[in-house]
Amino acid sequence: MSDGAASQSTKGTLLVTAAAICWSLGGLIARQIQTEAWVTVGWRGAIAAVALLIFLLIRDGRGTWTHFRNMGAGGIGVAICFAAASISFVIALQHATVALILVVQSTAPLIAGLLAWIWMRERLGLARIVAMAVAFGGILLMVAKAEGHADLLGMSLSGVIAVSFAVATVLTRRFAHVRMTPATCLGTAIMGVIGFSLAGELAFEVTGSDLFYLFLFGAVQLAIGLILFTTGARLIPAAKAALISLVETVLGAFWVFVFLGENPGIYALYGGILVVGAVAGNTLYDQRRAQRQPLNAA
Repeated sequence: MSDGAASQSTKGTLLVTAAAICWSLGGLIARQIQTEAWVTVGWRGAIAAVALLIFLLIRDGRGTWTHFRNMGAGGIGVAICFAAASISFVIALQHATVALILVVQSTAPLIAGLLAWIWMRERLGLARIVAMAVAFGGILLMVAKAEGHADLLGMSLSGVIAVSFAVATVLTRRFAHVRMTPATCLGTAIMGVIGFSLAGELAFEVTGSDLFYLFLFGAVQLAIGLILFTTGARLIPAAKAALISLVETVLGAFWVFVFLGENPGIYALYGGILVVGAVAGNTLYDQRRAQRQPLNAA
């Protein structure tokens, strides 16, 4: 690897790691917000949409509107998936622990593999099947032995988050022209419209303290995290970016445990280790297989 390539790889790694750290703060920040759930959804979506739009205008100038026009059905699909995942995350936080939500969410790459096999007939492979089985076992352990605040709605919404991200991943692969940042900007705008519509008059009964945390939740945790990830992910292999993103799962549970005393229980730890280990193992296997393919072709 040349010095230039190494420098780009290091830059990409740092940016994706910073994105994972930003995203990991979501549960901690949300726990500080006292507004009704749909108010939180509306403000978070609107703030994130404005932040992402400003970034796009600075980066692409007049080309920004071309990106939006060229998204097509794939881009709109990604936007809808992102809005569904983000809305589900906010509501799920009222019904489940941060650890459970993030662990279930981390299975998105495995679900994406299953969807790609169903839709595009991509080979599933024994390694991915084993990883799915292990991850499913870990989730069952967490659910069966759930301690503290966790109910059926919270667990179901956690599944919606994982499936939404998985569908968005497959759509991005199926429609190669989809630009992630414009699509997520549209998704946050959809999120804002839905949130404000359902919140009604309550949307504007927000204290200064809540507005501060809503700004962190939308502009910093969500928008800046997306900007860092989409910028850095282009500089490193997709498998490496996916592995680094697992930092969000670990740190997200760590922050609320240390600062808020939110303890999901020892079985959540065991189940989380199984899930994260399965996802990481499958990603490493995919990375090694991708590296072997050029050698085999040669």
